[in-house]
Amino acid sequence: MFYTYNRFLKDVCIDDAEMRVRDALAEKSFGVLTEIDVKATMKKKLDADMPPYRILGACNPSMAHKAIEIEPRIGAMLPCNVILRQVDGGTEVSAVDPVASMQAVQNGTLDAIAGEVRDLLRDAVDSA
Repeated sequence: MFYTYNRFLKDVCIDDAEMRVRDALAEKSFGVLTEIDVKATMKKKLDADMPPYRILGACNPSMAHKAIEIEPRIGAMLPCNVILRQVDGGTEVSAVDPVASMQAVQNGTLDAIAGEVRDLLRDAVDSA
C-alpha cells in the first residue's frame, strides 16, 4: 500500500511550489501548523548537504476535532505531513495518506474521517 499521494510540478522551484501548496491547502481549510526545512536542519546538525526538502504539517481543525473526539490519543498521528522535494526538473509534492496511517490505530470509526481527509489532501495536491 502506498502511504503518500504524489504529484510532480514540472519546472516549478520549491519556493513557488510551497506557495502553491499552502494556497491549495488553505482552500481545503487546512492550516500549516509546523514547518521544517530539512535541508537546513541536516546542514546545521550533520554538516550534510542535500537538495531542498521541506515538511509542512497541515491540519484541518474540523477534521482533527472529530478525530480527537473519537480517539483522544490520535494527536500522536497529527498533523498531516506534506513534503516538498526539489528534484531534477521541478518539485515533487507528497501528502501522507491518512487512511494508511490510521491502520496503525485500529479504530474503524476513524475510517470515514481518514477518507475525507485523504480526499481533501489529494484535492489540494492536485490543485497546487
